[in-house]
Amino acid sequence: MPNETQIYTNPVSYPQYPTIPKYKSYTARNFRKIPQIQEHFNEQELKEMEVVAKVLPFKSNSYVIDELINWNNPRTDPIFNLTFPNRDMLTKEHFNRVEKLLDMELSKEQFEDEINLIRHELNPHPAGQTELNVPEIDDQKLEGVQHKYDQTTLFFPAQGQTCHAYCTFCFRWPQFVRMDGLRFATSDIDTVIEYIKSNPYISDILFTGGDPMVMNPGRFAKYIDALLDADIPHLQNIRIGSKSLAYYPYMYVTENGTKVLNAFRKAISQGKHVAFMAHFNHPVELSTDIVKEAIRRINDTGARIRAQSPVFKHINDSPDVWAKLWRYLVKLGCIPYYMFIARDTGAKHYFSVSLERAWEIFRDAYSQVSGLARTVRGPSMSCGPGKVQVLGVSEAAGQKIFVLRFIQGRNSNWVQRPFFAEYNKDATWIDDLKPAFGESKFFFEDEYREMYNTKNIDYELLIEN
Repeated sequence: MPNETQIYTNPVSYPQYPTIPKYKSYTARNFRKIPQIQEHFNEQELKEMEVVAKVLPFKSNSYVIDELINWNNPRTDPIFNLTFPNRDMLTKEHFNRVEKLLDMELSKEQFEDEINLIRHELNPHPAGQTELNVPEIDDQKLEGVQHKYDQTTLFFPAQGQTCHAYCTFCFRWPQFVRMDGLRFATSDIDTVIEYIKSNPYISDILFTGGDPMVMNPGRFAKYIDALLDADIPHLQNIRIGSKSLAYYPYMYVTENGTKVLNAFRKAISQGKHVAFMAHFNHPVELSTDIVKEAIRRINDTGARIRAQSPVFKHINDSPDVWAKLWRYLVKLGCIPYYMFIARDTGAKHYFSVSLERAWEIFRDAYSQVSGLARTVRGPSMSCGPGKVQVLGVSEAAGQKIFVLRFIQGRNSNWVQRPFFAEYNKDATWIDDLKPAFGESKFFFEDEYREMYNTKNIDYELLIEN
């Protein structure tokens, strides 16, 4: 009988899947041709979608439209709200500005300049992504790389900086709009490898985007081969951040999909752990036969699927929805991983729930599931200093307070240290919180400011702007 390593050494072929519908994408240019859109939406609503799509990226596809959206009532359907814009995703001020721009006789360049001003007001790169996350090697910035936490390097392959469909909440929306200086991308895997070799505490590389699973499988395999050939002992884990299982699982039952699966197998056969970081925002995304087959095929390679999502209004702000999602994931062999809080960027005003409500949703959902689903962590803010978990609302010294802790931190010594903030029922992000018990600052603030100072960045001016 072959041992486990031998099982994954040779490429595997799968039988042809019986029906693979043709993939077709829809954007602001052609979405009016969708029959369901023509049936359910009037001209005013279509124009409003087009206004929003001038600012925020918009893309859906035939799988999402035909197999996930409930067209009996699309305006309240979670998957419709997840992929199609509506006017409330822009503030009234921004929406009116875009409408006026469309009525003006501007050149294409003038119009884009004005739209970009609005985009910059939407905090396109939150949490210090451009200021603190971009590493250097030989005094040169690695433009397609981020390195925020000691153990994990993020790699943005240039060929994977789009998606099968765009999430309307996406905090990485600047990857999909044409604005100079906002996009992370590189094809230079050799320099990435050099950087990892020079930092022996790095154990993980995360392929991210966009979605690395949109790239040509041959190119993806070459990136994997380059990492394996580099023979980096301290690089233990290869992570793939992807929404493809939810937005186009058919790719995993095609010939190209088999090539991707065999790349996973090859990495595992050479001693690496492959973690498929799946984005599932709602149980509906796990309901089709094809997503179940795609999950089975990924699991067959020896890769492990971990699933994460933010909590949002209009999509999944219900404990029952989350409990159902986690139970489905466990049943299909996936690991519930994170519940995030919507980042302070893009259409956050439309999607965000309060920190207290996010905690209530997490607590109530957590109480409904067995221990197998309690691998999930949250609710967590991926903010500038790190991943901050809301442990709950409590009382101490006669005060109502938030109890918080770091799950990850820019300084690893911050991790698992509890700290406390004054209760604020309207708070949706860490910036809305003040230290409890009369303290003037949180324990990490001075060191966090100093991180900006070492980059010659005025932290106070950055916050004001």
